[in-house]
Amino acid sequence: MDNEKTPLSKLGEFGLINKLTKDIKLIHESSLTGVGDDAAIIDNGCSLTLVSTDLLVEGVHFDLTYTPLMHLGYKSAVVNFSDIYAMNGTPKQLLIGLAASNKFTVEDIEEFYMGIKMACEKYNVDLVGGDTTSSKAGLFLSLTIIGECEKGKEVKRSTANEGDLVCVSGNLGGAYMGLLVLQREKVEFEANPMLQPDLSAFNYIIGRQLKPEARKDIIEELKEAGIHPTSMIDISDGLASEVLHICNDSKKGCNIYEDKIPIDFETISASDEFDISQITAALNGGEDYELLFTIRQADYEKIKNLKKISVIGHISDANTGVNLVTNVGQSIPITAQGWDGLK
Repeated sequence: MDNEKTPLSKLGEFGLINKLTKDIKLIHESSLTGVGDDAAIIDNGCSLTLVSTDLLVEGVHFDLTYTPLMHLGYKSAVVNFSDIYAMNGTPKQLLIGLAASNKFTVEDIEEFYMGIKMACEKYNVDLVGGDTTSSKAGLFLSLTIIGECEKGKEVKRSTANEGDLVCVSGNLGGAYMGLLVLQREKVEFEANPMLQPDLSAFNYIIGRQLKPEARKDIIEELKEAGIHPTSMIDISDGLASEVLHICNDSKKGCNIYEDKIPIDFETISASDEFDISQITAALNGGEDYELLFTIRQADYEKIKNLKKISVIGHISDANTGVNLVTNVGQSIPITAQGWDGLK
């Protein structure tokens, strides 16, 4: 008999989720959508309640060597708000679970909560509770966000249609390149603690890593323009991973065009310095927290003049696959090589 155990890294984060949840059956009529989207959807009668949770672990998701606790608090909240906006909803209430080791002081935890409160104030979210305890090592965070959406206005990952246009907000790859800059400076600081790093050339991408923003503004612009996305997801694990989520869940293919992917000049500059392809950073970097969504072709005239949004491709039949069309016209299958918490 083979008693060999399977390491978590063999399945990876999404493989493990699929294995653990494939047999789950929803028994309550109010549970409209469970595992498999940015948030669960619950029918509460008058409207829809959206619920999502996120776990952040020191040394896995963040490094306090270069992450101020206030920034960590702000980012922890905002990335949860992003999940609700990705469902076309509005975040309303936030709960925080926190476990801290004895290396942290009361003042440290207050600084973290100051960032949480700043994010809640900016996005009009109520901090309504949570839990605290001790940990043997480091800082562990678990956040749950509750949002709301009008019935019929919710947007899922699984509802893209053949012929839809693929759109993205903002620009991509910046957060990943900002992380590489911070990691490089950490190594140099450890080698020479007297060194004072000059990060002025990369202020934008470092900000993208340490203090991202949720794209509430994009949801508002789409609503004002009369555009209802046919599918949507936020970009936390890289463009490639999120495109595959939409296509796999919608049982569709797509073509994404390399020359249409928006990349900031500072990201390009950092990519050159690190000798990393800028398109690789955009596809696989993650943590940009932009919105990736699809719209009907009929809505192109409404979206073409929205400066914060780029049309980067189109949805096709599942048999065509999920492809990147390069600048020289070559079609390359897209694979997910972004962040995986278990690898």
